[in-house]
Amino acid sequence: MEIDEGFEMMEEACTTPRHGKCRIPAVLVCPPPPKKKPVYGKQRDPPKKGYFQPPDLEVLFAIQARREACA
Repeated sequence: MEIDEGFEMMEEACTTPRHGKCRIPAVLVCPPPPKKKPVYGKQRDPPKKGYFQPPDLEVLFAIQARREACA
């Protein structure tokens, strides 16, 4: 195998940098836990005029008799 004059074979393999500047610094203190968000809002009083009562509300939720399947 021929090697061009401009290139040389690298005999050293790739390595991880060992210099102190290249290292990830160790964390000395754990970060504080996240703070809870304050609870906003107050309990509302019921409406002065009362809640709306539709006259046919019971019909909507009435249970209908089940039909039996044909045998």
